[in-house]
Amino acid sequence: MNRTDVPSGVRSTPWRELASRHALLPLRIFLGVTFVYAGLDKLTTPGFFAAEGAASIGEQMRGVRDTAAIPALVDLALKAPAGFGYAIALGELLVGLGVLTGLLTRIAAAGGALISLSLWLTVSWAVTPYYYGNDLVYLMAWLPLVLAGAPYWSLDALIRSRRSRRTA
Repeated sequence: MNRTDVPSGVRSTPWRELASRHALLPLRIFLGVTFVYAGLDKLTTPGFFAAEGAASIGEQMRGVRDTAAIPALVDLALKAPAGFGYAIALGELLVGLGVLTGLLTRIAAAGGALISLSLWLTVSWAVTPYYYGNDLVYLMAWLPLVLAGAPYWSLDALIRSRRSRRTA
């Protein structure tokens, strides 16, 4: 941000400029750590990938099937619960690592938004009032990263910087 970008009457300070540039960093860290943790948690929970059982993905899907906004999504997951469970767990892990490192950040954030959207439409759709369900909040949290990417402290920025040096 340079001096001409500051609205009239607002004094630009180095702190304000620094905060503005790095405003999405806490969101990246939170979402990245949360999704890495969620993926690892699924991968290390005994019985999670089973079709039946107390902590299984199959049992969780059957439990939300009748209250989901799109029951067909749940039915699809129930055709291959282990495959669906692995897809979600690995997706969460890759999304989290992508956002934490800032590598292909917009694509990783879009993946996180799609995971959150699918969980909102299935698992937390029936939560009332709607703001008690966290999947909608995660979906909304991903959108700034889809739009802005990771312009600072990221592998994307490092790659961009090296490319611009080569072409200069």
